[in-house]
Parts: sequence; C-alpha cells; structure tokens
Amino acid sequence: MTFPYDSARQQLQAWQQDLDAKGSRLEQVALEASKAQTRGADLSPADIAAIEKFACSKDAPNALKDLQRKVDADEMSWRDISSGKAVNDPDVQRAMQTSMPSLKRAYTAIKEGQNLDEIVAAGQQRPRPSRGDFDDDAPSDFTEDAF
Repeated sequence: MTFPYDSARQQLQAWQQDLDAKGSRLEQVALEASKAQTRGADLSPADIAAIEKFACSKDAPNALKDLQRKVDADEMSWRDISSGKAVNDPDVQRAMQTSMPSLKRAYTAIKEGQNLDEIVAAGQQRPRPSRGDFDDDAPSDFTEDAF
C-alpha cells in the first residue's frame, strides 16, 4: 500500500536531485567565468579618451555622464569601471541597468555569429528623432483620456 507521504517524499527527493545538479552546473559556470579574461584592465589611452569623449557628448545617457563626473572628481577611473573594481558603486550599477537592453541585443547577435565590428557599429548608430520628425497629428500618451 502506498501512502501519500511516500509520493511527496519521492517528489521532494527528485527536486533535491535537480537542485543539486543545477548547483553543480552553477559551480562549473562560475569557475569558467573566473578564468575569463576581461578587456577592461588593458584599456589603452585611446580607449579611455574615446569613452570620455562620448561620456561628455550630448548623446551620452545621463547615467554615463554621472560616471564621467565621478571620474573627473577622481572618485574612480574608467579602468576601475571596466575591470569590475567599481561594480558595487550605485552609479555604475545604474549605468549597467540602463545599458542592459543594448547588451542583450549585442549578446544575441554574437551568439548568432554576426560580425563583431558590425555589432559595434550597429550599437553606435542610434537614430535620434529630430524636431521635424514628430507628427503633430499622431496620437499622444499625454492626453486627457490617457489618465
């Protein structure tokens, strides 16, 4: 005779085995990730100049401009940011969160085997609407009935 307790115990054991397997896989991935070489530690002066130039431009997102202010105030360097040394800084985390959709698109493109130079170029070509691109007759979210 089978008791309901036996069935629940078997299911719990199956879940535990699945959790153990996933934990082992996580340890493997973490070990592989720790061996990965990051490019951040070897930024050239030209790389840093390009980052700073973009961070000071009108096209830079506010989160990147905030990081540039911290770099200018000698609170951190671009090498600290790119190497992960400053990853716990709230402004670095905010900048990472705002750039996450772009990073996901780039990751997907890399996984699909697209050319890295083309991926980078596509990420730099963000179309910005000019004043003349707005249609005054187009529906707007900011109307009385939107509330």
